[in-house]
Amino acid sequence: MAFRIEKRTGALLVALALLAPAGLAQGLKYDVFHAHAPYIRKAGDTGTLTIGDEGVSFTETRQRHAWRWSYQDIQQLKIAPKSLTVLTYKDNKWKLGADREVHFDLVGDKTFEDAVQLLKRRLDQRLVMAIPDRVSNILWEIPVKHLQRLGGDEGMLQVGTESIVYQSADKAESRTWRYEDIDNISSSGPFDLTVTTFERAKAHYGNRKDFNFQLKARLEEARYNDLWLRLNQTEGLKILR
Repeated sequence: MAFRIEKRTGALLVALALLAPAGLAQGLKYDVFHAHAPYIRKAGDTGTLTIGDEGVSFTETRQRHAWRWSYQDIQQLKIAPKSLTVLTYKDNKWKLGADREVHFDLVGDKTFEDAVQLLKRRLDQRLVMAIPDRVSNILWEIPVKHLQRLGGDEGMLQVGTESIVYQSADKAESRTWRYEDIDNISSSGPFDLTVTTFERAKAHYGNRKDFNFQLKARLEEARYNDLWLRLNQTEGLKILR
């Protein structure tokens, strides 16, 4: 009887393996364009970008370039619906030793959104999600304007039990932050909220990036305090009640 049960179990596991998507075993593959020089579209080539459990790799169609980065070798990975940027630890001799950054743009109608869940499992605060992920448990939301050096963009700020999402009308400016991706929050009043993240920004103090939001509705003090507690409890702060 035991042998028969083990045999059936083994057959079931084999069947499930055969039904599993190939991408889970071999990685998610994308047709991309890699610019050899930033912002010069013609100076580059197409190739295949693979995102898997062990890391990210790229093979150029003409095989002039081929890279593979394990997740421990990635200083920051920024993913947007149609683009992906890998910041490595390698020095760029053409930029006085600045860390080398490699940028990819998707070719065709496909997006990177199906790779977000895989990357969330493999990367910590080094993952920058310029994609508005779905908030499963929304605690509250508020319409905002994201203030930038020159102008800004408008959208909706959603606060959930596990993450904060900024859904911008300009999709490139959208963000999803897990609480562990946030360094601090601050406010100078009920119509102001600043989210300080671990996203790299050399123009900001401590290489952190601030997202300054002008709120279109009043942020109640109780909601701000609850958000502050959630953030700090994530960082290990024990609150005495």
